[in-house]
Amino acid sequence: MEPFIVSARKYRPSRFDTVIGQESITSTLKNAIRNHHLAQAFLFCGPRGVGKTTCARILAKTINCENLTEEGEACNACVSCQSFNEGKSLNVFELDAASNNHVEDIRSLIDQVRFSPQAGQYKVYIIDEVHMLSQQAFNAFLKTLEEPPAHAKFILATTEKQKVLPTILSRCQIFDFRRVGIEDIAKHLAFVAKHEGVEAEMEALHVIAQKADGALRDALSTFDQLVSYSGHQLTYKDVVENLNILDHDVFFQMTDHLLEHNTTGAFLLFDEVITRGFDGHHFINGLNGHIRNLLVSKDPQTIPLIEASQNIKDRYLEQSRRCSHPFLLRALDLGNTCDLQYRGSKNPRFLVELTLMKMAGGSAEQEPAAAPAPKKETSSSKPPATNPIQQEKKAEKKEPAPSQKPEQKSPAAAAQPAREEIATPPSPSEPTPPSHQSKTISISGILQKKGEPGNDTSPVETTPEEKHPFTQEELMVHWRAFALQSKEEGRANLHATLMKREPEIGDDFRLMLLIDNKAQEEELESQKAHLLGHLRKQLRNSAIQLETEINREEQDQTPYTAKDKFDKMAEKNPNIQKLRQQLDLDIDY
Repeated sequence: MEPFIVSARKYRPSRFDTVIGQESITSTLKNAIRNHHLAQAFLFCGPRGVGKTTCARILAKTINCENLTEEGEACNACVSCQSFNEGKSLNVFELDAASNNHVEDIRSLIDQVRFSPQAGQYKVYIIDEVHMLSQQAFNAFLKTLEEPPAHAKFILATTEKQKVLPTILSRCQIFDFRRVGIEDIAKHLAFVAKHEGVEAEMEALHVIAQKADGALRDALSTFDQLVSYSGHQLTYKDVVENLNILDHDVFFQMTDHLLEHNTTGAFLLFDEVITRGFDGHHFINGLNGHIRNLLVSKDPQTIPLIEASQNIKDRYLEQSRRCSHPFLLRALDLGNTCDLQYRGSKNPRFLVELTLMKMAGGSAEQEPAAAPAPKKETSSSKPPATNPIQQEKKAEKKEPAPSQKPEQKSPAAAAQPAREEIATPPSPSEPTPPSHQSKTISISGILQKKGEPGNDTSPVETTPEEKHPFTQEELMVHWRAFALQSKEEGRANLHATLMKREPEIGDDFRLMLLIDNKAQEEELESQKAHLLGHLRKQLRNSAIQLETEINREEQDQTPYTAKDKFDKMAEKNPNIQKLRQQLDLDIDY
């Protein structure tokens, strides 16, 4: 029985040009060797399985090679290279700092550094997992690392650079190894499979590469495991079953259910995922990643950002054509909220199911065609369905008062949806029963929600010709609506200021409002433009202005500023003023 060698060792690179995914580092090292600009110490840092120790060994072999190539590679034919390949080189010493982390181990290493090599030009000391050295070992190593003999080179490797002392870092050339890309791992796995006589599907190799999370050694170990499971035929189905991962088909099917508003199908598919032993958190994160890929597929220029095989990219492109941007953004927002709340939920399965219900129910509402629906209804010949109050309003509008007959609605006012007409009070000349008044105000209050037409609080420019008269009652309907929305948006102080007193209508549509103090005046001034824009739009009058006046007779005595608070305290306790004078204090207001 022939001894089995794992692929990670069997196909370990022996030259710089065979290192996967670290081209910038290998090019720098080869140039340094050709130009004789080798540093005294190197620090290779990065995640596991990306080639740190491999590059250290290749560097140790190359700098002692007797017949370097023009590209700066080892010849693999000289005595030094052959002895290194056979593991018999006396010029390379490897130390595992995880198990030899005491100060005595470093002192023993320092004693060996003094002796020059018997053959070759350099002695190379490779210290793996150097961050595991103790504080005393680091300190003992500092002087030798800073001023080593000319024949000594140190190569340190670590996965946690932040744990290495800054004094060590300052004495080394630092090379940061990056995670190997999925495409690079998949290509290398295809190379290994070809040499091992294994027929492997590219989709299967992509799944292995994604599972490895940038670590080539982990990918090769998983490849050996799957070959032992499936033999010389490695299929996508075998990889998914053996690794017990959620494949792309689950998320493609789930997205189809969400687009069709098929909540039942979504629940049954999620139940199947749970039955197979997957965690709900793992599922929702996978679904978020799938929806993100669909959003990326909307633009052909961003399709390369999807780390998947070409067949999967084509499926993403096909399904993304059936998904609108609002649906994808809403689904991403809901999925992200579910991800954040999952750990703290007492019923996580219900949380995921509720998220799926919202995704399935909200996709239809987010279609772009739904926005212009109210305009189509107002412009069509068939009258839209209205409630009794709206019908009564339309009946009143057919017979306007004589004072208002010459005036006509502006195009902007005519295009407002029917829900705005419900909230508009009758004109001053129209007789309005008390019961009808109360209904109008209550419906207006109900409709004052964020995002409803006619409730935009941003400043709106109106034409100078719009100077429609309005009554105190009409003014207060929209005044209270703005105050209520301010409260919902977290501006409780502004809401209290607007609701405490009613503004009075003066000449030229100037509104006068009495306030209690300077703080209320500043709060109102910050939102004055939004308030005027709201009133001008709803009352169709661009001449509306707002003036404030502090009520001196009933001014609120509550101190607001720091100076007012100090004066209030000094009034109650005169000793505070005496203390200030005796200590010669300056009060910082």
